[in-house]
Amino acid sequence: MRVRLGRIERYVLAQQLRALAVALAIISALVMLIDFVEVSRGLNSSGELSSARIFGLVLLKSPSVIIQLLPFVFLFGTLAAFVGLNRRSELIAMRAAGISAWRFVLPAAGAALVLGVLSVTVFGPMAAAGDGLWQRERGRISGSTPGSDALQAVWLREGDAARQMIIRGARQDPASGRLLDASFFIYTTTPDGRRSFTERIDAATASLTAGRWRLTEATGAQTGQRAVRYATLDLPSNLADKEAFQRFARPQSTPFWSLPNQIQRIEDAGFASTAYRLRLQQLLATPLMFAAMSILAAAFSLRLMRLGDLARMAVAAVVLGFAFFFVNQFSAAMGSAEVVPPFLAAWLPPVLTALAAFTLLFYTEDG
Repeated sequence: MRVRLGRIERYVLAQQLRALAVALAIISALVMLIDFVEVSRGLNSSGELSSARIFGLVLLKSPSVIIQLLPFVFLFGTLAAFVGLNRRSELIAMRAAGISAWRFVLPAAGAALVLGVLSVTVFGPMAAAGDGLWQRERGRISGSTPGSDALQAVWLREGDAARQMIIRGARQDPASGRLLDASFFIYTTTPDGRRSFTERIDAATASLTAGRWRLTEATGAQTGQRAVRYATLDLPSNLADKEAFQRFARPQSTPFWSLPNQIQRIEDAGFASTAYRLRLQQLLATPLMFAAMSILAAAFSLRLMRLGDLARMAVAAVVLGFAFFFVNQFSAAMGSAEVVPPFLAAWLPPVLTALAAFTLLFYTEDG
């Protein structure tokens, strides 16, 4: 009996994976078609980019969008798989043989959970890397090249719990990377946790090497004291030489494995890391969302053989899936605005979806 049940479970899983592949192909084709039109109109208004070049940009841009739509892949794919089994009366035969719906619904949810882990740990970082390349290529094609930033003011911030330092360079030397006409505003943290301005240092040039700022022709003045001139002055720094002048990547462009270090870097620099913390929690909750969508779709499919109303129940499953997706987006917006904590904003929608799916499945299977 165990071998027979194992074969049935494998058969149901095979049907689900096949339907998921079809749903992924359809959604990917639609996303890439929309992105192709968008890139063609937005970046190729002069007609200089070839179709192959546009398609290459689409391959960089589309995966990050497809990753966000994967919950619909599991919703539509699982729904199609179980509706197909229901139409062929295979579900009826399984139930008539005394097999509980939990025996083939839970393996489907487990497969969605495993695929969710893979999407977060493997496919997600690949999509994030592609999104970062897309952002850089879009800036280069549209004229926002890195060299054009050399004539603009450069702002940096660094420090720790005891001291914060805001750095402004009027411009950056593209050859040496030095800041020209630089100003350093130094703040110290008081015992009550507030930051107090203590010193300003102006320098002709500022170079970052070996964990320190080397200032030349500097003039420094502490609060309430006379200005002091320095031919050269060294200030300790916790910025990495290669990363100091790089802008923080967007949360969507940051791979899952790099998010903890990115959050630490941002907080060490004194910036708010709410968006990155929210992104990390959303990625951790992704496998649960995929599994919940699969259970939801399967639960609606199980009711088809009892109620005989295929169209109405399928539409209800799709509408409910869209509702949970928009609740997820709304919750993410609340988390980004710091209305709710990032952990709650990321985990509440998947948990609600899972609870609703289990409730419907309990009601359908056990009355």
